[in-house]
Amino acid sequence: MLVNADFHVHSCFSMASSKDMLIKNMAPKSKLKGLQLLGTGDAFHPGWLDIVEETTTYSGDGIYSVEDMDFVLTTEVEGKHRIHHLIIIPDIDIARELSDKLPSKNKEIDGRPKTRYGGTELLDLVKEYDCLIGPAHAFTPWTGMYKSHDSIYDCYGKKPDFVELGLSADTFMADTVSELKDFPFLTNSDAHSPWPHRLGREFNQIELKDISYSSIKHAIKHKEIKANYGLIPNLGKYHMTACTKCYKLVDPMIAKDNKMKCSCGGTIKKGVDFRISEIADYKEPKHPSFRPKYVHLMPLAELIATVYDKGVTTKTVQSKWQKLIDSFGTEIDVLINAPLKDIEKIDSNIGSVIESFRNGSIDVVPGGGGKYGEISFNKKIVERKSEKILTLDNF
Repeated sequence: MLVNADFHVHSCFSMASSKDMLIKNMAPKSKLKGLQLLGTGDAFHPGWLDIVEETTTYSGDGIYSVEDMDFVLTTEVEGKHRIHHLIIIPDIDIARELSDKLPSKNKEIDGRPKTRYGGTELLDLVKEYDCLIGPAHAFTPWTGMYKSHDSIYDCYGKKPDFVELGLSADTFMADTVSELKDFPFLTNSDAHSPWPHRLGREFNQIELKDISYSSIKHAIKHKEIKANYGLIPNLGKYHMTACTKCYKLVDPMIAKDNKMKCSCGGTIKKGVDFRISEIADYKEPKHPSFRPKYVHLMPLAELIATVYDKGVTTKTVQSKWQKLIDSFGTEIDVLINAPLKDIEKIDSNIGSVIESFRNGSIDVVPGGGGKYGEISFNKKIVERKSEKILTLDNF
């Protein structure tokens, strides 16, 4: 069975997360998105595990269900050098035991615990309990594994189970790094709120024998991910090298010459695009035979908001979003499967936008420094480069 799965989210206990990130809200919103399987996130937080246990029914083999939505236990851990790791866990008993064993001073405060453990120690610990582990948003400049290591094996000592690409990278970028040819890629939302433009903004279409931890483990181990769906990486907020204060894009070499300081006084942060170029072995991607297609998407509400120049959560945008969901079932169906002529009957402007997104006739002003990229629908996608790069003299 083909299942749409988003393994990396956060609960209401994580820093900067919505208080509405509760199972009772995540389940119905995920269904509207078109997901069938969602990670719980924050599975080392005792209070969150209590909520999961109280508000779901255990379906067996690591799956917790409510309102026809299935959850698997997942967590993100911040380890040595502020590197983030994503862990998929077999059941609550194991999650509680691992939480007790993990040396961390904040695991009862923050849903994403911090530990002094490095990748090798974390991998060894969770493998004792049959968990899956890999780097979260592997290339991002603040907390990605490749910010501190030139090789994934330098971090983990041995082979982890997967690599999560993050919002600022895609398969075409990652497959220029030769050591990643043996790894399945995961595309997850890292959502901090239950809005459908956050949940499932990146997701995996995965072949499962059934919805169970055993099947998830088998599918990842045997590279049975059939498609990765995610943002155009230019839209990611760390895609390009940019100032974290004024968000101006800066040529990476000029930034290095100026000790990563912007004339505005802010810190310039190296972008995912440049970091991958530093460790890449090929100029063009070399995809292994098992690598599935990567489909670029953008949340439907954000597309509608762009068309009507309104906020994503405004009544105008949400009412138009809901009308499309009522007509076609899920957001994923609207974005990928619904006939354009039928969408245009409901709203010709939105139909035109979805057509532009499907055929790639959009323009992207890349994101960087913590600011998401922006889109328009007049020109072709700018592939991971921009003519808007600034030098310090331009400031």
